[in-house]
Amino acid sequence: MPHYNVLFLCTGNSARSIMAEAILNRKGAPNFIAYSSGSHPAGAVRPEALRQLHLAGLSTEGLRSKSWDEFAAPGAPRMDFVFTVCDNAARESCPLWPGQPMTAHWGVADPAAVVGTPAEVARAYREAFTILERRISLMLALPLASLDSLAIKRELGKIGDVGLPE
Repeated sequence: MPHYNVLFLCTGNSARSIMAEAILNRKGAPNFIAYSSGSHPAGAVRPEALRQLHLAGLSTEGLRSKSWDEFAAPGAPRMDFVFTVCDNAARESCPLWPGQPMTAHWGVADPAAVVGTPAEVARAYREAFTILERRISLMLALPLASLDSLAIKRELGKIGDVGLPE
């Protein structure tokens, strides 16, 4: 099985992209290595995102909010896939990634923007996590090694439309 490097991009790299990194590193190992970054990193991972990862039994070791500049620098891993996870519907600006990796937009509402009771905030993080986990599971089910790049791009785009389970 081929090895793939995947970068999840968001603006702040404090919640959604961090959760996606942790999910793929668990579910996709050893064939996938996930990274995350942001165009304007918040500088810290949201404690609510870390709590959601702990609840799901995923490691949070080494997770940190970082700039996408780290992955554009010489010596950085070459990315095979880059996914933006910011939510265009909320008028959030998504970073763009230059270069040749396969790209797709998997918009997820920003749980960090939710203001409400602790239960409402926890629900927002749980929903974002669930959407990301479903999309990553669908991506992992694709026969990537046997598809051409147009078919992969089409399938990754379809996955970006998958939301919460009914």
